[in-house]
Amino acid sequence: MLNTIETITSIVNKYQRHDRSTDTRYDVVLNCDCMDMMKSLPERSIDIIIADPPYGIKADENHNNLSGKKGFNKQSGTYKKYHNTNWDENIPHKSYFTELQRISQNQIIWGGNYFHKIELEGVIIWNKGNSGKFKEGELAKTNINTFKIFKYSRADAYINDCDMKIHPTQKPIALYRWLLQNYAKPGDKIIDTHSGSGSLACACHLEKFDFLAIEKDADYYKASVERLDTLRSQGVLF
Repeated sequence: MLNTIETITSIVNKYQRHDRSTDTRYDVVLNCDCMDMMKSLPERSIDIIIADPPYGIKADENHNNLSGKKGFNKQSGTYKKYHNTNWDENIPHKSYFTELQRISQNQIIWGGNYFHKIELEGVIIWNKGNSGKFKEGELAKTNINTFKIFKYSRADAYINDCDMKIHPTQKPIALYRWLLQNYAKPGDKIIDTHSGSGSLACACHLEKFDFLAIEKDADYYKASVERLDTLRSQGVLF
């Protein structure tokens, strides 16, 4: 991993001190273990954590075994395989969820149906419509008192409105923009503990929120930073 404990601590401290009243956004993607990052933060210092942690379903391996259902680069029109790693072998340890709740005022956690030990009453659903043999929706648990449904088709998420699909559990930028519009307030600071494809980082950039994104896998980290940099260079296009 590229970022040392000293670098993580320095960046996190700057993130906490950043003046929200300025027009300058503070947006950083770190290549590190999210537990190292969270340990450096005081209680309830982050407004919202929006996370999509491992579900323990071997997502990269399973997607690679599906013919024609691999990563898609819209610009080149080519498919690629995700690299097989062990990142999705198991769900996070309970200490991960304890830290999430310790450092943040609000949490939105995708894959809520896989994490039976976390007690969050709110529900957010991404309704993908008719998805054939795939699941027609995904569920997030939240401590926010809500039950909302975001309707956005699988085709729009991964083909029509997708710049490129670089991660097997990639969420669409449109989903994260909707979450920010509905659950974040101007000036809120956002953290993503498992950035993956960088969709939340892209959404925060477009919605003008400070964010700190963490990705442990070096290849996904590099791809997500390139994706975010491309968006920054283009301006607000979607």
